[in-house]
Amino acid sequence: MRVSELLSDLDLGSSVAEHDELLERYFIETETFRAVIRDKADVIAGDKGTGKSALYRILSKRYSDIPELFDTEILSAFNIAGTPVFQRLYEADTLTEDDYINVWKTYFFSLAGNWLLELFDGDYIDEMQAIEKILSDSNLRTADDSPSGVFSRLVNGIKRVIRPKSIQGTAKIGPAELSGTLEFFGPVSESTGLSRYDDALRILDAALQKSEIKLWLAVDRLDEAFQSRPQMETPILRALFRCYLDMQEFNNVKLKIFVRRDLFGRIIKGGFVNLTHVNSRKIEIRWDDSDLFSLLHKRVAENERFIKKLGINSTSADDLFSVLFPEKVDYGSKKPITWNWIVRRIGDANVKPPRNLIDLILKSREAQLRREDRHHRDYEIGVPLIQSDSIKRGHDALSEQRVEDTLLAEAGEYSEIIELFRDGKAEHNTSTLQEILGKDYLDHISYLQGVGFLEKIGENYKVPALYRRGLRIKQGKAFAPGNNDEDVAEDD
Repeated sequence: MRVSELLSDLDLGSSVAEHDELLERYFIETETFRAVIRDKADVIAGDKGTGKSALYRILSKRYSDIPELFDTEILSAFNIAGTPVFQRLYEADTLTEDDYINVWKTYFFSLAGNWLLELFDGDYIDEMQAIEKILSDSNLRTADDSPSGVFSRLVNGIKRVIRPKSIQGTAKIGPAELSGTLEFFGPVSESTGLSRYDDALRILDAALQKSEIKLWLAVDRLDEAFQSRPQMETPILRALFRCYLDMQEFNNVKLKIFVRRDLFGRIIKGGFVNLTHVNSRKIEIRWDDSDLFSLLHKRVAENERFIKKLGINSTSADDLFSVLFPEKVDYGSKKPITWNWIVRRIGDANVKPPRNLIDLILKSREAQLRREDRHHRDYEIGVPLIQSDSIKRGHDALSEQRVEDTLLAEAGEYSEIIELFRDGKAEHNTSTLQEILGKDYLDHISYLQGVGFLEKIGENYKVPALYRRGLRIKQGKAFAPGNNDEDVAEDD
């Protein structure tokens, strides 16, 4: 049997959750996942590629079979594919942060309210009748209760009625009656009567409680929604978290927000009142080396035909890894073993995302298949399927891709700052960084550390190996010309 045949049978899925049809088979239940299903966390923060979307996808598919969630429904408040629905806010005039809070509350009330009315299909209790009246009178009642349908109706309402629109009415809540004015789309300063959005949400919460339903509204893709409008991003997303804090009073309708860690940092920059209340319900997605090793093992072990063709007795994580890879990428007594070589090179200065691990293995496999096309090998037990040179080529391809699709793609105006490091050295001190970055070097260093491009080690800074090949950065010290001028670092 040829090596190329075996490698062709090895399916590791996709590194992107939205494109991974085998995600459910490969998913590992981490402590983050367990914290969410136990309702110990509402804000799930993580770097790109750490599995936020994967966690949401598994949660949305499996929740009906999870004992802890027997009375909970999970409703997506975003569209999973296509242009993020929240981008439609570009079509409206720029509003104040307080107005955006009202937009978010109106949206969540409308989304959940329409969903609840469709669920009970006319068999309404008093609170549901009140919900239907509010939605109908404010032109937010829609048969299309999808996020895009509801949000489109809301944005059209903003465009049409920026000025206050009042709805006079009475809502019966048990033996009591709640009457007054519900104003949608109006400035907070002009609010009269009921507190509008909060009271509408209270009616919704009461309806859910009487129906014995706990509803989680999941919000994701926030990092994609406002990339081209950074001036709108901060007030809109700060308003989302203000809305989240206001909604913490409710027991039966809750927000579950999946957010990039760096984006969350920008949202709270400059101060955020009651941040401790957000942080108390926030959990960050972290992967240690053993988690990553387990992830890779599970993806390989799930390939039954591949395993059968190998003809080996053990499918332990260590044994399967040794089938795929050599003991070391670079041979020598002081060189790291292959697994350590890999984990040192898949991360930026902040995190080692599982996406980068899977992409590295996929690209190494592709490089090896190209090699096999040129020089066919027969499979021999004890001889690794993927050779050292293919692993290096795989990492080169990963570096070039991450520089292009992550580092520069998301840097905006800072992409010009990052480009200043191209064709340079990997290690810098404060003096060399000042020379490269100019008078605002301290602010630039802070940004570059925040996005994981610079790692501080002692008094100096290093560009992680992940980005070096993609920017043609060589190992060595920029402040010691002529030292360590070999190509991309292998042992730092």
